[in-house]
Amino acid sequence: MNSFIVMQGETYQGEQSAGVLWTPQIDKSGMVPHSWYRMQELKKGDIVFHYVKGFLVAISHVREDCRNGTKPKNTDEQQDGTEDAFIARAVYRELENPLSVKEFFREIEPLLPVKYAAFQEDASGNSGYLYPCNEELAMKFLELISSLNIFTLEVEQLELSMEVVKKTEHDPLLSLIAEAELEIKTKMRRGKEQFRESLLPLWNGECPLCGIAIVDVLKATHAKPWKDSSAEDRLDPFNGVLLCANHSALYSAGFIAFTGGGRLHVSSQIPEEDYSIYRLKKGVKIPVSPEHAPYLRWHKRIVFAEPRKVKLLTNQE
Repeated sequence: MNSFIVMQGETYQGEQSAGVLWTPQIDKSGMVPHSWYRMQELKKGDIVFHYVKGFLVAISHVREDCRNGTKPKNTDEQQDGTEDAFIARAVYRELENPLSVKEFFREIEPLLPVKYAAFQEDASGNSGYLYPCNEELAMKFLELISSLNIFTLEVEQLELSMEVVKKTEHDPLLSLIAEAELEIKTKMRRGKEQFRESLLPLWNGECPLCGIAIVDVLKATHAKPWKDSSAEDRLDPFNGVLLCANHSALYSAGFIAFTGGGRLHVSSQIPEEDYSIYRLKKGVKIPVSPEHAPYLRWHKRIVFAEPRKVKLLTNQE
């Protein structure tokens, strides 16, 4: 199961009534925008978060794989293009209390991918139609939506509120959220376990910066983070470094980085006189393979915490 964000605006009501997601196959210039082309990734069982004018207003469950067809009847015109369309059938579950992206953007923004993010830095939605939603972001959406839409009873209320409890148990939105959370958590756990197991032998079961070899405190740390990685990148053992908990936290937060050849760089935010506190040594080089280089360079260019740090890339192709 994968997750997506669809930007609908004025097209929401027509598509919701028809129970579809759809885009033309090509625009007037004969091109296929990336957010239209992505429709072909929709598969039966996927989850879609529906964004309309600043709010997530519904969650849908895709009923069948996206197919080629013609523009559905009784739906609003989307963008100028041909009658040929990408179409996916979906069951919409509307939210009684929509989620304001702007209100919760401080929690949402760190989970947005660098490329093809659905939202801009001011929390407004990007133009386009369908955007990827990584598992970490999907879990955050489900958590926030649950807090706004699922009524949690206090223990002392239960005896007087059994009818409310029974109704909640059969709420289709609650069922959809529970199933999605379970599947996403399972997918992430299995992926991270597999990733960690593949890194242990690659780094001889120890942190290359401090030599700690206690397996329980070693962390498989992605160079290109989960939110920015493809399914293949997330499990690629060369997209990571096995680090102790402290060095893993520094690396994930961008306070240290490595060149493609494995040489350590330390952010200027850590004074050189404090290197010994963090068990860092200027100029140290860790053993890496050529396959590590693209990932290490990506981390150094995008995540490394320096004033020149690159901002979110544009959502252009």
